[in-house]
Amino acid sequence: MSAPMAPAEWRAALTAEGVRYTELEGWTTRGRDAATGKKFGPVYGSLNHHTAGTNSLHAIAYSGQSSAVPAPLAHTYLPKNGVLVLVAAGRANHAGLAAKNSFDAIVAERPIPKPDKSTGTVDGNDALYGVEVENLGNGVDLYTRAQYDTWVRYNAALCRHHGWSGGSVAGHLETSVEGKPDPAGIVEGYGRRGRFTFTMAQLRADVAERLAHPASWSPSTQETDTVPDYVNLGLVHSYQLAPGLWDDIEFTTEWTDEPDGHATNSPTFVKGAARFTGSLSLRFEGLPKGEVVQVRMSEYDDAGALKADHPIHEVIGTAGGSYAIVPLTKRLAAGRNMRVRLLNQSDDQVEVASAVLTALVWEG
Repeated sequence: MSAPMAPAEWRAALTAEGVRYTELEGWTTRGRDAATGKKFGPVYGSLNHHTAGTNSLHAIAYSGQSSAVPAPLAHTYLPKNGVLVLVAAGRANHAGLAAKNSFDAIVAERPIPKPDKSTGTVDGNDALYGVEVENLGNGVDLYTRAQYDTWVRYNAALCRHHGWSGGSVAGHLETSVEGKPDPAGIVEGYGRRGRFTFTMAQLRADVAERLAHPASWSPSTQETDTVPDYVNLGLVHSYQLAPGLWDDIEFTTEWTDEPDGHATNSPTFVKGAARFTGSLSLRFEGLPKGEVVQVRMSEYDDAGALKADHPIHEVIGTAGGSYAIVPLTKRLAAGRNMRVRLLNQSDDQVEVASAVLTALVWEG
C-alpha cells in the first residue's frame, strides 16, 4: 500500500529509469477524484491496457469512452514512438471492477488467478495506476521496439519507486470481470529478442530483469540470431597432468584470424549469457593402456566458485598415445563461465600433449 506519486515523484522515477516522456497540459490536476467523490489511492499496482484504436490520446485525456465513462481513461498513454505521455495524476477510468481474487494476488505479489466475480469485486480505479499502450490488439498491429522498451521501463519505474516487485504488474485481462482481452498483440522486439507475442508473464519477467539492475541499466540490443563468434583455442606447450586431482585445461593460444577476446592463459573458454556448440580434441601421452582420464565441463561464477559440473567423458589409454574428441554443447546463464577439467585416474603423471577447442558461440 502506497500513496500515489506526486508530479515531482513521477518525473524523478521516470527520468531515473530512462523513460522518455512528455507532459500533457493540466495533467498534474487532471482526475476524477472530485467528480466521483472517490480519492485516488492508496495504490497497489500497475494495470496495463492496449487502446484497441489509433491516435487515442484525445479520447484518453479529453473525450473519454462515453458519457458513462468520461476521461481521463488512464494516467499515462504510450504511443508507437515510445515517448510516454503523462495524462493524469488523479483517479482515472481505466480499470473498472476488478475481481477480488485477482486484486488480492496483485497486492500480495503472487501469481494472478483467473478473475472470478464470485469472490467479490474491487474498484480498480481507486487503487491501480493505468497505462494505455497504442495498439489495435488484433495480432497484426505491432508494438514497436521503442514502445515496448518504454513499457518495461515505465512499469519498472513505478515498482522501483514503491518498492514493488514485478508481481505488482498486471494486465486488464487478468482482473476484468467483463472478460476484457487487453493487453494483447505482437511485439517487434526487445533487447536481443526478435518478434514475439505479448504476454503479461513476459512483461513481468522483463520488468523483474530491470529491477534486478540499477535504474540506469539498458538491455543489450544484439539479437540472438546474429552470426556467432568462432572460438579456436589450444596449447602452446604440452604439460603434465598429476594423478588424482581435477585440473582445469588452461588454454594458452587462440587460433583465429581475428581474435575476439576469448580467454587465453585462462581455463575459461566462454562466458554467459551464451549458448555454444563445438568440440574438444585431446591427445595424451603416457596414459597406460586401459587407464582413464576423465573430462568434464564445469560452470563457475565470476568470483571463481564452482557452481555446476556436467557429465563426464572418459578417454581410455591405448598403446602409442590416446586420443578423444569430446562434444561441447550447452546454454550458459549470465554471470557464469565454462571451463574444461581433467582427472587423471592412473597412478602416473600423464602428458596433455594437445588440447584443441573449437566452438561457435551465440551471446544471450
